Amino acid sequence: MQPVIAEATEADLPGLLAIYNEVLSNSTAVFSSTAMTLPERRDWWRVRVAQGYPVLTARVEGEVLGFATFGDFRAGPGYRFTVEHTVHVHHRARGRGIGGQLVRALLVRGAALGKHVMVAGVDAANAASIRFHERLGFERVGQLHEVGFKFDRWLDLVFLQRRI
Repeated sequence: MQPVIAEATEADLPGLLAIYNEVLSNSTAVFSSTAMTLPERRDWWRVRVAQGYPVLTARVEGEVLGFATFGDFRAGPGYRFTVEHTVHVHHRARGRGIGGQLVRALLVRGAALGKHVMVAGVDAANAASIRFHERLGFERVGQLHEVGFKFDRWLDLVFLQRRI
């Protein structure tokens, strides 16, 4: 069944939270070890919406199976046309194209907001995520060595970018 891609609502936040915390606990896709709470996720969502940035969900039969968003890449007016995105898919739904649908929808939203470049920051050891981004037209543009630390090891960060 094809997912429905839509703007997240407050009712979606428990689903987003569950996906995020699962990714956080079991992977290096997020360079943090601190689980988020529902009030923190609600505050995060409200800030994104207030900034005019999308928070998209992928739903199948009402269940949130993925989410994606973007925000400012860096502070300062010189970076106002560049955004950095996040995309996460429920572990049961990975490999079904949901992440790609979410990122393509983000690219459309970015273009509508006048953005020029979308950036992805990926753990250098996550070859699947790097390939995923390259299939969507992102190109690898740099690597920062040992800038993250999780699971008792140093992590490299690969940057990929795509013009919107």
